[in-house]
Amino acid sequence: MYKSVENEVELALFNGIWTTVWREHGYELEFSENALERNIIFTEKGEAVGTSELKPYYEDSRSSINEVAPFALHPWVLQAQGKVGESDKIALLSSYRGKGTYTDDVLSSICASAAKFNLTCMVSLLEPVFMRALRILYKVPMQKLGEKTFYKGDYVVPAVMDVGYINEHPEQFTWYKKFATAASTK
Repeated sequence: MYKSVENEVELALFNGIWTTVWREHGYELEFSENALERNIIFTEKGEAVGTSELKPYYEDSRSSINEVAPFALHPWVLQAQGKVGESDKIALLSSYRGKGTYTDDVLSSICASAAKFNLTCMVSLLEPVFMRALRILYKVPMQKLGEKTFYKGDYVVPAVMDVGYINEHPEQFTWYKKFATAASTK
């Protein structure tokens, strides 16, 4: 399950999760001021275990992600004609990685947020092992924009995801839990 952050208490919970994961990986902490949506991932017992964040993507220097790779030149980004978002703060606490359906929930929250804001393409910097899992296990339609590169504390892979395709064909993705949101924090 996942839930959109709606108040200061939920924001503190959201920040506590992703900062824990970022510190674990050695990433530099960057708090977003212009997020479109923040989601918290919950277990069936109501434990908060993960996060995802949707930010606007800009083709210029307003999106620092452009320092890592030429996202604005990618054919999917060009074809999306401004319907592009940046997926950030993708995090699962270490004891929940590879267990249950929590990665499914993270991916579903990203796609549902994209649909909510009418976005068809997402750009992101992904941890290399996670990116490999997305491509191989989850069959996410995505492309790398280069090899792994060291960025703000650890290695990341710049990637573009075709969320428009996923949202148009959810039946092709067994992990996609469309509109599977939690009613409230527990």
